[in-house]
Amino acid sequence: MFTGIIEATGTIAAVEPRKGTTRVAIAAPAFASRLRNGDSIAVSGTCLTALEIEPPIFHADLAAETLARTSLGLLKPGSVVNLELPTAAGTPLGGHIVQGHVDGCGELVSFDPVNASADPKLTDWWLRVRVPENTRSFMVEKGSIAIEGISLTIATWDGEIVGAAILPHTRNVTNLRVLQPGSPVNIEADVMIKLAIQGKQPSFDVTLEYLLANGY
Repeated sequence: MFTGIIEATGTIAAVEPRKGTTRVAIAAPAFASRLRNGDSIAVSGTCLTALEIEPPIFHADLAAETLARTSLGLLKPGSVVNLELPTAAGTPLGGHIVQGHVDGCGELVSFDPVNASADPKLTDWWLRVRVPENTRSFMVEKGSIAIEGISLTIATWDGEIVGAAILPHTRNVTNLRVLQPGSPVNIEADVMIKLAIQGKQPSFDVTLEYLLANGY
């Protein structure tokens, strides 16, 4: 489980298509040394398993389902990705519950400074993303959404495009600063909204005991 609070960014160093999977190498100088082989890690909102860790590089395999659901298969060497480790039990949930299970790819429509004459690193920004059809029923104004693994609040929703206010810190420490209009972005709808809209009640309480029992 993640919270959508991005810890660092990394850079795609290599993409290697293999039989059955695609292996990516990710350069993360401030991050790779913290990983152990087999650790889970969210890469632009997609839960992957860290393999062959050789700081500052770690590797991960992309299954066919990952390639079909996410933007990771479209990345090239030099692409910037967001990174987050799983949330440790007892840690405050600073964002919202993010599973790392991407629902589909959206499209970045625009990302504009609120004050165009201000320093880009100091002004807030306005993000607009076209949401894939399979997640539109789960969009709720003032609800949560993970875009590229970033926990955001839905400020506006017109049935197709989500608008979100982006603080300078979020822009400066994530890959939003390098994405261009038309870029595919990974979308994960809030699991709590999914359960509520589908009329299902969770069969468990998210307690410290539950998190410890399930390896968080």
